[in-house]
Amino acid sequence: MVERDIITHTDVVCPFCGSLCDDLEVDVSDNKVVEVRNACQIGTQIYFSSNPDNPDRYKKPMMRKNGGLVEVSWEEALDRSAELLANAKRPLLYGWSSTEAEAISRGIELAEITGGILDNCSSICHGPSIMAIQDAGIPASTLGEYKNRADLVIFWGCNPVHAHPRHLGRYSNFIRGYFKKDGRNDRYMVVIDPRKTHTAQLADLHIQVNPSEDYELFSALRSILRGVEVEEESISGVPIQQIRDLVEKMKNCNYGVIFFGLGLTHSLAHHRNVENAICLTRELNDYTKFLIQPMRGHYNVAGSNIVFSWNTGYPLAIDFSRGYPRYNPGEYSTVPVLLRDEIDVSIIVATDPVLNLPGPAVENLLKHPVISVEPHETPTSALADIVLPVKISGVECEGTAYRMDNVPIRLRKVKDGPNGLLTDREIMKILIEKVKNLKNQ
Repeated sequence: MVERDIITHTDVVCPFCGSLCDDLEVDVSDNKVVEVRNACQIGTQIYFSSNPDNPDRYKKPMMRKNGGLVEVSWEEALDRSAELLANAKRPLLYGWSSTEAEAISRGIELAEITGGILDNCSSICHGPSIMAIQDAGIPASTLGEYKNRADLVIFWGCNPVHAHPRHLGRYSNFIRGYFKKDGRNDRYMVVIDPRKTHTAQLADLHIQVNPSEDYELFSALRSILRGVEVEEESISGVPIQQIRDLVEKMKNCNYGVIFFGLGLTHSLAHHRNVENAICLTRELNDYTKFLIQPMRGHYNVAGSNIVFSWNTGYPLAIDFSRGYPRYNPGEYSTVPVLLRDEIDVSIIVATDPVLNLPGPAVENLLKHPVISVEPHETPTSALADIVLPVKISGVECEGTAYRMDNVPIRLRKVKDGPNGLLTDREIMKILIEKVKNLKNQ
């Protein structure tokens, strides 16, 4: 048996969630990942899924012929994709949250020349947070600041133990910071959630708010903070004395932070929940230092908002049909557009809407040609008309991603992709040139 040399890559950035952990060590032998250290289970799986023996990995372009997907040449797949996009009256370009910023920038150019609707995954997750921030601003900082300074950590409507597995250990709770040498013993952790999640089981205090009554609880906290005497015995299912105690805990901490998740954006009041949370945070700064941070999901969903914004002025739900960008969440967001059956072609980049969107929206999506830009087989790619396989960003190619606190971090390459595969940005560049040529004929 021939022994292979093992190359160890250090300080590798994990392309899984918005935490963008940058301390991974990846061992590669003969262009195959053999060990991953410091990553969570999901992050580890991303690296092993890139290996050549993964049966779910696409290695050549696919096109639907006679009811099934068959392998075709790159030229045929790209020509057909460009033809569909060039002839579309209202194409949808959706996804962008699990790819590098450079590909996103080219995707915006493709949306502009096709006059399409451009949207990212935040329209179905933290879109309401973005709308609230546009209304009220946001007192936020970096994860490093929270790690080094926070002595009161509140998780509201999120479950990082499962969604961001290393967040507590790297940034928020267990980690030893510059000014918090004793880690967990120097912090007080509160979880506000209707369910007793695994994160709640780790907390010093779990406040079990009624489902979809977060807005009322925020209002009660703000009222008590202002000295209003609340006469109710409980609000949102929480005893009034527990609310008063929480206000005192907030006022008397040295440095507090609220991490919030989809429990606020997907319940009643939506962006008004987040706006109320931001207002509470701002008012707490009359007493102490307090900040707030959305728990972003996909590893570059924050980057998709940022890159969209610097190119178009808007973070999501953008319509180019008039030749310039227009922004209107709810009208140009992916789900409403699909429910109204307003698109005639879609190109889905680095996401899986068939798995995640409402059934009626998926039905209308699949009525029309679907181009899937994806490294692995997913429900969307399995039902697509064209599959353009790509290298995995952060594993097989470099790029830039933005952490949940909007800090840009450079993704590293640890191995080569399968022969012949392109990167997301290379595919976008080719499609842009082909669509331009078709439109100029």
